Amino acid sequence: MTRLFVARHGETVWHAENRYAGVSDIALNATGRRQAEALGRWASGAGIDALWASPLGRARATAAPAAAALGLPLKVDADLTEVDFGSAEGRTLSELPPDQVAAFRADPVDAPFPGAEDPRKAAARGAAALRHVAAAHPGERVLVVAHNTLLRLTLCELLGIPLSRYRRVFPKVLNCALTELEIDGTETGLLAYNVPV
Repeated sequence: MTRLFVARHGETVWHAENRYAGVSDIALNATGRRQAEALGRWASGAGIDALWASPLGRARATAAPAAAALGLPLKVDADLTEVDFGSAEGRTLSELPPDQVAAFRADPVDAPFPGAEDPRKAAARGAAALRHVAAAHPGERVLVVAHNTLLRLTLCELLGIPLSRYRRVFPKVLNCALTELEIDGTETGLLAYNVPV
């Protein structure tokens, strides 16, 4: 069994404005850099054996202080990348057509924004990525830095929760907060959610 500590990256300018960043490579802002430093301090005393992150710059920059504190290499997995939000990238909900927003709010899985990644595929790749990380580090403690929507979909996939409920069951993953999981093969236990560092 592997213990995963999964964190969302630190804040960016777009996230502070509640804009969909998705696959856009938006850098951390000053708050996000402070959050990353706090995560690094936490990691230095948490017995972390390995570090993984999404390839997007904001995730790698968030994991960098932990890697430096622990003297560990940062491993990158493209399957930890955030969901592509298509036409919503770089925009807030108030800037999108009201009918699209209403459909998305009613069922974000069956009515994603135009051009967006299929949420079912995102959930499957996220779950596969975390299971891959767990299998690569049996019995170890691993810090994984990824993204808000991907993590919420992935948690639903791993825990058997209907994907269409991800926005209600997991309203938001806070920047640099920790969600603690135990993964043993295809079995997943949720030990903690959204714990500030």
